[in-house]
Amino acid sequence: MTAPARKLLVVEDDPGLQKQLRWCFDGYEVLTMGDRGHALEQVRRHQPPVVTLDLGLPPDPNGSSEGFATLEQILQVAPRTKVIVVTGNDDRENAVRAVGMGAYDFFNKPINAELLGFLVNRAYRMHELETENRRLLQNQQESSIDGVIACSAEMLKVCQTIEKVAPSDATILLLGESGTGKELCAQSVHSRSPRAANRFVAINCAAIPENLLESELFGYEKGAYTGAAKQTRGKIEYADSGTLFLDEIGDLPMALQAKLLRFLQERTFERIGGREEIPVDVRVVCATHQDLASKIQAGTFREDLFYRISEISVQIPPLRQRAGDTLLLARSFLDHFAREQGRLFRGFSKEALAAIENYPWPGNVRELKNRVKRATIMAEGAHIDAKDLELEVPTGEAATFNLREVRDQVERQTIVRALGHAGGKVTQAADLLGVSRPTMYDLIKKHGLKV
Repeated sequence: MTAPARKLLVVEDDPGLQKQLRWCFDGYEVLTMGDRGHALEQVRRHQPPVVTLDLGLPPDPNGSSEGFATLEQILQVAPRTKVIVVTGNDDRENAVRAVGMGAYDFFNKPINAELLGFLVNRAYRMHELETENRRLLQNQQESSIDGVIACSAEMLKVCQTIEKVAPSDATILLLGESGTGKELCAQSVHSRSPRAANRFVAINCAAIPENLLESELFGYEKGAYTGAAKQTRGKIEYADSGTLFLDEIGDLPMALQAKLLRFLQERTFERIGGREEIPVDVRVVCATHQDLASKIQAGTFREDLFYRISEISVQIPPLRQRAGDTLLLARSFLDHFAREQGRLFRGFSKEALAAIENYPWPGNVRELKNRVKRATIMAEGAHIDAKDLELEVPTGEAATFNLREVRDQVERQTIVRALGHAGGKVTQAADLLGVSRPTMYDLIKKHGLKV
């Protein structure tokens, strides 16, 4: 089988030049269009990796307004397409403006087939490399747990723990702030366990009134109380052979804590109003955002229940402590919601990226997801800006990516700390840093420090 022809869209209103350009690129599947409307139609239909665009298009063949409008819309529809703008001889101003708008390169008339062919081949190769790079980067950044997007060491450690404990039947307690993804981790435990083919049953202990929670968990017999018209199974019974996820276990009333403890010990229960002991084979995963140790001290949570549900505890870090995950998640959510809304964006603006990194995200992943979703609906530009996310652009100097500057900053901070611990005594500070006294003086001079 032969490889499919590489697509190239030529936007040119001169029929003679159209024919000439078609012959120039015999290794491509050349699509030629003479106006903006038909060109955009072809871009939407074929998503060509490379486009050559003449700025002088009808109804403004002697100007450039229509060409610039076409360039802007092509990049909105297909932001990764490489657009090579064809301009008049010595029309440097328009060429620079086009590149500033996002064009890959420019070419001056008259047409030189060999040079233009070189530019097109280079643009096509660049498109291939970027596509492959995105694929490899996605593979590297994806964690090994389905649905969990992470690259931070803190979250990857959580994923590794889940992988280890999932095949067992140990009761797991997931700890973390609201919105960190505790239920997603619980689902991952289930999907990687031998119980994956059976039910995953979740119940939020804080969302159900206390007088109904017992019947939701254990079920009831017909006639157990007014309105109990038939025998009803509870969540525990539904989860038989599968996984039971008790979210916000810290809000479980004390009366139910004793009954849950007995179930966890015996793996049998009775429906409300019943006398029959019902055995079940259930894997239990619990989660809470509360400090259970403090609740035990306050007498609102049973210590014996805590030890029973925390055979293995997994601490899920808040988003602000997951270095690198915030931008990774934001881009993933943007891609997802843009597809869902049928919209195309060129990503986040620099200000938006800085705002995302600077914001503490008290609502964690849930808040980030909601803000990005709202932005994809409300944004009007090609980029998602900070105002679309309803975030403040951070003031002050942005964090540097220059490795030398970062090293110097850390070195200076460490020297200041050493001098502080040594009470300003250079010899003792040098000993703490593991350097000689002359080297210490050189470092003090280098960083402009006063002893």
